[in-house]
Amino acid sequence: MEYPIGTKFMSIGKYPKECTVIDVLKTYNNKNELVEVNYNAAHNFLGQEVIQKYLPEASIARGVFALERKLEKV
Repeated sequence: MEYPIGTKFMSIGKYPKECTVIDVLKTYNNKNELVEVNYNAAHNFLGQEVIQKYLPEASIARGVFALERKLEKV
């Protein structure tokens, strides 16, 4: 499943932050077959935008699930 630009998710780690997908990176081989899909994401930290590069799709899926659970508790 490909996540569109603008998808919000929670980052992974001790202090998760709400991130937003800002770019989709696709890698193709010589036969023009899709080999890999990675994402760039951003979040704000002390008023500045921090960019996370080359996030795998599994990290985004896990973060979307974590954000949904967080919103259910509120």
